[in-house]
Amino acid sequence: MLHPYLLFKFTVRHRCAAVGRIIIVYHRKKNYCREWKKLQGSDILKRVLLQELHGQLQVLDRITYLDINESLVIAMRLGMTRFLSPFRIIVISYLGAMFVFSLLLFSPFTSYDGVQVSYTEALFTAVSAVSVTGLTVVNVAETYNWIGVLFLALAIQLGGIGVMTLGTFVWMVLGRKIPLSQRMLIMVDQNQISFSGLVKLMRGILGVAIVIEAAGALILGTYYLNYFDSTWEAYYQGAFSALSAFTNAGFDITGESLIPFVDDYFVQLVHILLIFSGAIGFPVLMELKAYFSPANPNFRFSLFTKIAVSTYFIVFVIGTGSLWLLEIGEHYEGMSWHSQLFFSMFNSATARSGGLSTMDMNDLTLASLLLISGLMIIGASPSSVGGGIRTTTLAVMFLTIRSFAMGREDVKVFGREIHPEDKQKAFIVLSVFAVGLFTAVILISAFEGSGEFALMAILFEASSAFGTCGLSMGITPDLTFPSQVVLMVLMLIGRVGLVAFLFSIRGEEKKTPYKYPTERIIIG
Repeated sequence: MLHPYLLFKFTVRHRCAAVGRIIIVYHRKKNYCREWKKLQGSDILKRVLLQELHGQLQVLDRITYLDINESLVIAMRLGMTRFLSPFRIIVISYLGAMFVFSLLLFSPFTSYDGVQVSYTEALFTAVSAVSVTGLTVVNVAETYNWIGVLFLALAIQLGGIGVMTLGTFVWMVLGRKIPLSQRMLIMVDQNQISFSGLVKLMRGILGVAIVIEAAGALILGTYYLNYFDSTWEAYYQGAFSALSAFTNAGFDITGESLIPFVDDYFVQLVHILLIFSGAIGFPVLMELKAYFSPANPNFRFSLFTKIAVSTYFIVFVIGTGSLWLLEIGEHYEGMSWHSQLFFSMFNSATARSGGLSTMDMNDLTLASLLLISGLMIIGASPSSVGGGIRTTTLAVMFLTIRSFAMGREDVKVFGREIHPEDKQKAFIVLSVFAVGLFTAVILISAFEGSGEFALMAILFEASSAFGTCGLSMGITPDLTFPSQVVLMVLMLIGRVGLVAFLFSIRGEEKKTPYKYPTERIIIG
């Protein structure tokens, strides 16, 4: 064991601060690393630390690590119980935010005089806002005054960029260092796989979100002067529209979504670009920023960005073309070619977690509704404001199937090989999503036993909730409360993310001291 004085010198040399107590270092060659097994915290956290802090020495709040590059062992002691894992803390944080905003939206001073809002309505609205979904059981424009809209906007912003991102912002404003426990929560909340550059990513997310939303509000607010009588109303509508589009929240305060702008292609195009900006993924935006920066002349895009961007826009183009073909002799009959194009483009874009609409979804054919349900299930990219199974899951699944069909064991794309664990995650996410959606449709059908709602409508609402999209066939306000609870659960899981949710409910990993003989079974 190293002498405390030598340890202190070693710590200072690496620009780290001790935490007011002696930090113990275990030397691997002397077999002290057996203490590692006794530490609290999940094996996943330990493994991440070992991977990400290899070759470093850092001492942060309530955590002890040691340089494993020189045969030392990292020791981790988070101030969390076995129950309160980072994944569960994230779920609890979103549940807490939903509960707080439900109380605020239930308060009488947030609604117009003479309008009565029940707590169940306020709860559903709060869950939809924090999960940035957009399904509602009330007409926001006719129910909430400017105070209620302000609370709604705060809930949308909180859910859009993440609870932990705003928490990090508070820490930075207070001038405090971000402890590792907070960084772990950020990593889970933003669906990241690395500690590296998390705080920088948070600053970037906040900066990009503010710039894009402000630019969108300015452009739309100025343009809305042509539609609204007062400057205040124009910029009020513009600011909320920009926020709703960028966060893919799907809420509106016009009372009719974007149907009043069905013939205004400029408004639609601005909203499509805002939806793209929020759904493409924050790491992608950060890499684009670095690519155009003169400080990085040799910058290369990551494999994540290449897969996320290419998959996102391939699905968008396929969705646009498919909707055009399916509706060309139906709803599009008699329309000009540019009207057909923008209907197809906007529906393809907004179905990927956007939630805003320029038409009544009930006017579409059954085939188009099924296609849009599929697009809502696919959703946006990871570490974005959107939900769904995510673009990378779809890409990895497709590439894995293609490799299997070609007789290859490994999956290669863009000169890189997909990690086996990522392939496993993709199929788990897809399988759990399918089972969850199927279960939700059965439950809602059972709760609405009268047969009043068509199966297509139930599937559409469930897909919209699980994919945190917000498009609706208009049946959500008429569903019974148990069915609405099912939708709220889907929205929560969709916002938190399936991987994080599964880790939050899994038990503690236990390794058995023995193994059974392996035997093959018939599949397919």
